[in-house]
Amino acid sequence: MAVIKKNNRLTGMLASAGCALLSGLPTQAQAAELDLWDFDTATLIYAEGDGRVSALEPVISATRNFDSETKLNLKLAIDTLTGASPNGATPSDQAQTFARPSGKGRYTISEGEQPLDDTFKDGRGAFSATWSAPINRDWAYTAGGYLSSEHDYQSLGANGSVSRYLNQKNTTLTFGMNLSSDTLNPEGGLPVGLNRVPTFGSTAFSTDFDNSRDGSSDNKQVVDIILGLTQVIDRKTLVQFNYSLSASSGYLNDPYKIVSVIDDASGANYGGHYQLAGNNLYLYEKRPDSRLKQALFWQGKRQLNNGDILDLSYRFMFDDWGINSHTLDLRYRWNLGQHYLEPQLRWYSQSAADFYQRYVTASEYPALDDVSADYRLGDLDTYTIGLRYGYHLREGKELYTRVSFYQETNTGQSGIGKLSRQELYPDNTAVMMTVGYRF
Repeated sequence: MAVIKKNNRLTGMLASAGCALLSGLPTQAQAAELDLWDFDTATLIYAEGDGRVSALEPVISATRNFDSETKLNLKLAIDTLTGASPNGATPSDQAQTFARPSGKGRYTISEGEQPLDDTFKDGRGAFSATWSAPINRDWAYTAGGYLSSEHDYQSLGANGSVSRYLNQKNTTLTFGMNLSSDTLNPEGGLPVGLNRVPTFGSTAFSTDFDNSRDGSSDNKQVVDIILGLTQVIDRKTLVQFNYSLSASSGYLNDPYKIVSVIDDASGANYGGHYQLAGNNLYLYEKRPDSRLKQALFWQGKRQLNNGDILDLSYRFMFDDWGINSHTLDLRYRWNLGQHYLEPQLRWYSQSAADFYQRYVTASEYPALDDVSADYRLGDLDTYTIGLRYGYHLREGKELYTRVSFYQETNTGQSGIGKLSRQELYPDNTAVMMTVGYRF
């Protein structure tokens, strides 16, 4: 976990406020200082079905208001993830044994079961700071940076934007950019893409494991650019259009994903028997070392005569990996005096990457350039149904909670022979709950 240097002013203010609460005698100076700050605290609980990934994420956001347009936002998030994560291999009619990513230890999957690494565990700490201020009456800017650290992944970035107001501030044009540099240092080092996964327990395992690695760490860089237009249609209607471009380069593989090699005729992957026509049963995945994504986004908000708010958005994304995706999000907020209810419906549909394959056959393996069995790169549809409830307290305070149910459906190539009797594309479900307090 990265060590985060605290903002001295914020730390001092929080300490003073804490002492005042304990004593019950806040001073006028402390109260005035608190009035300049807005806080938003929330905790997300996430749990997938079938014992897969679970996550707990508390977040605190603090905004110092210097005037109506000049602000400093500080945000701290801490994630804890546990559970079982798919490793990319197919299920089999025999038990399968896999080495841990570190090369130290193994885990066995029963026949017919989805190959999940059940010791998945991670933690992340992330800190960001953003400054927003006007340049003059027609221009404004933001500037910020962030740091995120996990035990095997670190990210450092900087971002900024400039906005131009037109038409008496009814029209806003925005140009934004984000630059990030990430370092990956996975457990056991970096596997060589398309290299055979060593046989755990063999006399040559240690040597084969070391030979399948290409160093202990690598880097990737990401450049994001966004062009935006926000237009006030009338007093109750607002629309937004965005075009975004994201260019990634460097190490883009998932070092923990593998791909099953299947016999062309029988469809067998032979369970724990690791040799197939002179090749190992599994390969480490390999993705291209660059990716260019582009997206178009539209959002419209309309306040109805009764005070309710309708919020609809659509996003179309396409990239040079062959993935196209559509996202449709609908929200409706019922304002009920001090209370409100906001149901949400979200649909996401994605086509598979050009190099996505649920498995490869022994005959096609030698001609592969790139391949991944990561379901997140495959054909999938997801549906989210959510409901948010909020209660407005005095002096702008708000208590809120949100519950969402997520359903994911995957499709792709059919199994051959024995593999046709296995479930290659199991559905995934998840429940998400957020509880927050804004003051």
